[in-house]
Amino acid sequence: QVQLVESGGGLVQPGGSLRLSCAASGFTFSFYAVSWYRQPPEKERELVATSFTGSTNYADSVKGRFTISRDSAKKMVYLQMNSLKPDDTAVYYCNARHRWMTTLEYWGQGTQVTVSS
Repeated sequence: QVQLVESGGGLVQPGGSLRLSCAASGFTFSFYAVSWYRQPPEKERELVATSFTGSTNYADSVKGRFTISRDSAKKMVYLQMNSLKPDDTAVYYCNARHRWMTTLEYWGQGTQVTVSS
C-alpha cells in the first residue's frame, strides 16, 4: 500500500533543465521529511536535498542549481534541476522518513537522469 513513485528522468544536454516528480501514497505524508538522493554509476548514494515543515537543505554540489518543493495536499515532491552537469548523471531516488518514528522510512524505485553532450 505504501508507495513512492518517481518520474521525469531522462537524457539532457549539459546546461539544460529537468524536473523530477515523486508521488506518495499509503501513509500520512505530512508527518514525514522528504528527500531526494542520487547514486551515480559505481559510486555511493548521496543526499541531494531535503524538505520538511517548510525548510529545505541542499548538498553543496547542487546548491543554487536544484530546488526541492513539496505539495502536501497532492502528496507530491519535486526536484527542479537547472544548469545540469555531467556529474549530475545518476539514478535519483525519492525518500520519505518519519520525523519521530525513525524506523518508518520509504524509498522509490528511482529514475535515471543522464547529462551528456
